[in-house]
Amino acid sequence: MDLSREADANQLRQAMDHIPQGIAVFDADLRLVMSNQQYGELLALPAWLSVPATALLDICLFVGQRGDFGPGDPLQLAQERVQKLLGSAQTVSQRMGNAGQMLEFHTARLPDGGLTISLSDVTARAEAERALAQVNLSLEARVSERTAALTRVNSELEQARAKADAANHDKTRFLAAASHDLLQPLNAARLYTSTLIERAKATGLGELAQSIEASLTAVEDIMSALLDMSRIDSGALRPAPAPVRVRDLLTKIEVEFGPMARERGVQLVVIPTKATVVADRMLVGRILQNLVSNAIKYTPPGGRVLVGARRRGSRIRLDVIDSGIGFNKDQHKLVFAEFSRLERGARMAQGLGLGLSIVQRLVTALGLVLELDSIEGHGSRFSLFLAAARDDQRADEPDLPEREVSFGLLDLRILCVDNERTILEAMEGLLTHWGCDVRSARSLREIDRGRLIEGWSPDLVLMDYHLEQTSGLDAIEWLRHNVGGHLPAALVTADRSPTVRALAEERGIAVVTKPVKPAALRAAITGLASQSGRTNKSPIG
Repeated sequence: MDLSREADANQLRQAMDHIPQGIAVFDADLRLVMSNQQYGELLALPAWLSVPATALLDICLFVGQRGDFGPGDPLQLAQERVQKLLGSAQTVSQRMGNAGQMLEFHTARLPDGGLTISLSDVTARAEAERALAQVNLSLEARVSERTAALTRVNSELEQARAKADAANHDKTRFLAAASHDLLQPLNAARLYTSTLIERAKATGLGELAQSIEASLTAVEDIMSALLDMSRIDSGALRPAPAPVRVRDLLTKIEVEFGPMARERGVQLVVIPTKATVVADRMLVGRILQNLVSNAIKYTPPGGRVLVGARRRGSRIRLDVIDSGIGFNKDQHKLVFAEFSRLERGARMAQGLGLGLSIVQRLVTALGLVLELDSIEGHGSRFSLFLAAARDDQRADEPDLPEREVSFGLLDLRILCVDNERTILEAMEGLLTHWGCDVRSARSLREIDRGRLIEGWSPDLVLMDYHLEQTSGLDAIEWLRHNVGGHLPAALVTADRSPTVRALAEERGIAVVTKPVKPAALRAAITGLASQSGRTNKSPIG
């Protein structure tokens, strides 16, 4: 057996001697285990330094005494060389050899703590690099001549880019303003349509009303997408992370998308959770809205959409899982592209293909991680990872009740303020149909001159943000001063900026975004009514 091992070792040494590079292997104590002939020749080592068990430090000391490491104390230079070779898992270095040739060293640490060294003569390559450097020097004059021209061209390009950036910024601002203005009449149309749908349920006009509602929903989705994209592109997003109870996000999803899921014959399942995360409530809510909306749209009737949360270490994973059409791995990037829709999905639902593009932009802007897993024909899972809140971080109270509400009869006195007369008329029609005593005005001056609240105390107020002479927030403060500081209020606005939402939350004011969805409005009113201590004529939900 020993003879066989000796023969194998001799064969290995002979094979190593035929390798053009010098190779040496050292054990964990940095003593030579094996080296080939080229190693000793390239380093010009005496035979006694190439025998097994020779210390690496002795080899470096010999080379240092010979002057290969330059001037200085040989022992210190040898120790520094050993430390350099051991400094990292792998090293690459060059130095002049004893014969004036350029040597290149490659080292690698072994799992047992040992070390391998390979070296080769790269003199020819170094000379070629020097020759190339000389050629480059000869080109400096030509480069210098071109520099002035390039500088001039770059200056012109910079000016052109500045103009393009300014034009793009103007476009983005225009798009944001146009989207905001378009949301105003769209909000009135949605309110009128909601009233029409309820009144036409038992007539032949019900189907027509539903078709109008579907068309307005499509327009709203497009406007909301354009508004989101303009805010992202203009850099207007200012994330405001704070502790948020995940159940508040999921409750809002259940309230908003429950009717949509039932209409499409899809089962929407929201799993309760006590988890709290640190996130921007509005922006993360927007991500969830787009994911759930997509899941419902592309899940056939009889399918299911599951929304829930799981703890993963220090993070909370929000899952939106559906049993829809799914897609293969080759299409993963395609689904996040703007205006891109898969053929089968385009046949199932209308849209521009902006939902997941906005999701991707928001995820990037917030620095979050979105995970995707999908099987074509079996469904998809979108998972958003959020930081879990610490035990000492407490979330604010939710804006909405913890369950979806149905459309029972209300018995509430509601004051509506909006600078658009059509919106007020539509809001009055919807709220009156719900059994509310409604009074409306376009401004505080109109409330004061019309003596709307004399002898009539509202249970709650629905206030637009952009009024003619003041902001909706200041108007609510004025009303609270005159009616009572306890007056519950909701800001009903097309302004979706985080700043407005933050200011409202500081004053204990709920926010309902335009175009107003009846379910979201009903949920907000129910929550405000509970604050005022009022009850309804008939149960809700």
